Amino acid sequence: MNEQILINVTPQETRVAVTEQGAVQELHVERDSSRGLVGNVYLGRVCRVLPGMQSAFVEIGLPRAAFLHVADIWTARNGNGAERPIEKILSEGQSLLVQVVKDPIGSKGARLSTQVSIAGRLLVYLPQDPHIGISQRIEDEAEREQLREKVQSLIPPTEAGGFIVRTVAETATDAELAADIEYLVTLWKQIRLAAQTAAPQALLYQDLSLAARVLRDLVTDSTERIVIDSRETFSRMRDFAERYTRQALPILEHYTGERPLFDLFAVEDEIERALARRVDLKSGGYLIIDQTEALTTVDVNTGGFVSGRTFDDTIFKTNLEAAQAIARQLRLRNLGGIIIVDFIDMDSAEHRDAVLAEFRKALSRDRTRVTVNGFSQLGLVEMTRKRTRESLAHVLCEPCPVCAGRGELKTAQTVCYEILREILRADRQFNAKEYRILASQKVIDVFLEEEAASLTQLGDFIGKPISMGVETAYMQEQYDVVLV
Repeated sequence: MNEQILINVTPQETRVAVTEQGAVQELHVERDSSRGLVGNVYLGRVCRVLPGMQSAFVEIGLPRAAFLHVADIWTARNGNGAERPIEKILSEGQSLLVQVVKDPIGSKGARLSTQVSIAGRLLVYLPQDPHIGISQRIEDEAEREQLREKVQSLIPPTEAGGFIVRTVAETATDAELAADIEYLVTLWKQIRLAAQTAAPQALLYQDLSLAARVLRDLVTDSTERIVIDSRETFSRMRDFAERYTRQALPILEHYTGERPLFDLFAVEDEIERALARRVDLKSGGYLIIDQTEALTTVDVNTGGFVSGRTFDDTIFKTNLEAAQAIARQLRLRNLGGIIIVDFIDMDSAEHRDAVLAEFRKALSRDRTRVTVNGFSQLGLVEMTRKRTRESLAHVLCEPCPVCAGRGELKTAQTVCYEILREILRADRQFNAKEYRILASQKVIDVFLEEEAASLTQLGDFIGKPISMGVETAYMQEQYDVVLV
């Protein structure tokens, strides 16, 4: 796939771009002031149990209490597999070993689980579960069984936990697997030991930094280069690779060029495009991507694209190109949760099947779990993409202070009418001698021109003078009515 991983490091943040055939496919950003919490293990304190929701809020030292559902409590099932009610398992003030499985997103607190899993290079360790699982990406049944038996034979007899075999373990030697098992088991012992003496809300284990996670999670057989523009980070990654991922050592490169690394590979431009609502396709069509609290919508449009023998051909070709582009944008922007794709309507069932097949094929390269439900009765493709961390837009942006994220503003005329109603309301409640309007330049201009008669009419009606003043710091929807 001609894959490269570019790592840009500054004292404040680390940025990682994964490129294939020169095009950026994934972007990861980690800031020292707000490192992701997924994978962190805490000694939490139950602050509230909610029987009606079968959930609890647990304090782990964050501004908002984290959320724990009964389904994520490892001891919640009794012998016959039935789920025990949460009020029989937890009580307020109780200390509890928990792991973050979802970062806080928007107004929602972090999501927790009491079933701890610790990721190594080749294996994921499940201390409380004796099960041995194999990555779904390893499809050959004989190979899956062989890997299962190999790992089972390497687990120490005294070890009660289980493991999930990661895709990268497909070609691993027995010695490499045994080293990963030893590292993970030792790490879990250290966590349990720390929990015995730690105060509630203490952080017992923090997942690796983004640079180290690149070596653990992102490097594959198709990765040709890992280019790092920081000598210190390069040195740390080389040390990590020597201990855990020796196959990555030959492809680590320290970039010393004058030109910034992300400028050289046009990643900065790609970041700007990944924050835009509109994505242009090479054919002349385009996508409109809207991210909301509940779901993300993707709308496909033909734009100026006219090609093929018929209009149906044009639509089909645009949808095929869009399928590839959407799969890339989902990875690039790290969009998760429910996603609705509105491809251009196709009359041909054959065309619909071909577009869906192309879409699924493009999504198969995604590291994150994706489920595609196919076309609905309304012709929409409904899908989900697992969400464990904030999207790129949520990491790099914040809601507009002018429109508060609505994407629209009340017109200056609408604000004028609100002000007129506010003056009338105030006059009925208070005995002011005069009223002064403080508003933005645009609103005052409307009062001086189109709505001058309305203002005069109100002044005559209440029998009091109304003056105006421009507040340059005010946004269009902001105003004050001052009683003099």
